[in-house]
Amino acid sequence: MLASLSVVSPARAADAAFTQFIASLWPEAKAAGVSRETFERETRGLEPDYKLPDLILPGRPKTGAPAQAEFVQVPADYIKEASIARLAAEGQRLLQKYRPSLDAIEKRFGVPATIVLAIWGRETDYGRYSLPYDTLRVVATQAYVGRRKDQYRTELILALKILGEGAVTRKELRSSWAGATGYTQFLPSEYYKHGVDLDGDGKVDIWHSVPDALASAAQQLVNKGWQPGVRWAYEVTAPANADCTMGVPEVTKPISQWLRAGFVPVRGARLNATEQAQSASLLQPEGIYGPAFLTTPNYFVIKEYNFSDLYVLFVGHLADRMTSPQPFATPWSASKQLRSADVEAMQQQLTKIGLYKDKLDGKAGMQTRAALGAYQKQAGLKVDCWPSEAVLRAMNGQR
Repeated sequence: MLASLSVVSPARAADAAFTQFIASLWPEAKAAGVSRETFERETRGLEPDYKLPDLILPGRPKTGAPAQAEFVQVPADYIKEASIARLAAEGQRLLQKYRPSLDAIEKRFGVPATIVLAIWGRETDYGRYSLPYDTLRVVATQAYVGRRKDQYRTELILALKILGEGAVTRKELRSSWAGATGYTQFLPSEYYKHGVDLDGDGKVDIWHSVPDALASAAQQLVNKGWQPGVRWAYEVTAPANADCTMGVPEVTKPISQWLRAGFVPVRGARLNATEQAQSASLLQPEGIYGPAFLTTPNYFVIKEYNFSDLYVLFVGHLADRMTSPQPFATPWSASKQLRSADVEAMQQQLTKIGLYKDKLDGKAGMQTRAALGAYQKQAGLKVDCWPSEAVLRAMNGQR
């Protein structure tokens, strides 16, 4: 009987180690200004959530981050017209409801009201989406067995600090699986870096105060390089002889040069001298198919909020639709996206032959599409910079 009592199950042993890990963080928490009372209260009974993605668990395969919609859906499925129309209509209403705060944000930060509203709409459906996780449990688990332990160790300490300062209750501190919380989805470290008390009540509240959340989103964009008075992108029609391999951030030219090369702003839009002098990159999210864009530095600032071209296109287009009812001038055309595993196999082959130097992530981003176009040139295939079954077959045949 005594022998059986001495056997400790792996789960209990793991949880005991987790408890020990949490306890070991007290000196760091104290140095960050967390009181002992807050630390004990919030960590008492805290357990890891081993069902979260992006964990490295002993004896189990690495879970990896979940396939975000931004990276596995074709543009037409991600930037759904019905969703954009619904969110734009609501955005127009909110433009009026929060007009004084939005005017103050535009004046102070130089970020358009429509852009911060679009971020709020994309992140949490203007606060209607209930975030599913306990933030503290998420960041504690990620700090313990996540792929980015050091980053989340900091997030855990700062989440405790947020709770200790009474900015929000534990019950209301809900997040995504990655620990982003509040109306505009901030990690705890982002809350401290970019948080703004716009409503003047003495605290930064991104969970209940719309003015604070939107001003904080604007401050984050400014801190990442937002340029006042510059659009996020211009939709253009590409000339028939356009080289889609130029569609990378490293290839930038004044917009006037792109126009001279035959790129034409859609719907007869006229760009003034200041706009034409702006630097821009070419973006063709579906290769030579679908819409094309000349992307300004502000495009890449929004991309720092979420590193996905489709995310930026969604936010930018939603912002535009709050003041103009028109959809993209060129419709999306791709109906199918290759599986991530197939795109990663392409990236491996492109790396092997020296055409691709970015990470192997199974995502058909700018660098991958440009490398595919370079491969298509070499192989004598149609150059469309799009990961298709035909290109995959051609690559497999060459191995």
